[in-house]
Amino acid sequence: MISFVPPLSRLLLWPSLIIALALWLKGGASVGGGFPAGALAGLAVLLQYVVIGRDQTRRYAAVRYAAPLAGVGLLLVVGTAFLPVLAGYTPMSLFPRPDQQELGVGGLHLHTALIFEGGLMLIVFGLVVTVIDRFALRTGTEGESGP
Repeated sequence: MISFVPPLSRLLLWPSLIIALALWLKGGASVGGGFPAGALAGLAVLLQYVVIGRDQTRRYAAVRYAAPLAGVGLLLVVGTAFLPVLAGYTPMSLFPRPDQQELGVGGLHLHTALIFEGGLMLIVFGLVVTVIDRFALRTGTEGESGP
């Protein structure tokens, strides 16, 4: 019997990642942000692990490089938190300043909060996927132990 679940899970992956991206972009202006975006993207990858297995899921570049993505996210978070101190501002200062012109298109405004939320999204996604991958590696290498 042919199952419809694997093709459906692959079909749901990209819309889930696009919704996660939208959550990240919306987080700079209102409810949303990096944490729910990273969690949603991680859950979309978890669905792939459950349905199609570790070997198939690791074909995605974002899954193979999840731990380095978390490192990049950490650099973004720390950078946006402490680089303003080097310029004489308080930590976590928002740029552009309130009296400066904002860059952006439509409702999307580019500022340091968006970079911070992006780093947070990469940290959460990288952590979730790395933990899932390690669990999948352990369960895949252990033999079946019956009662």
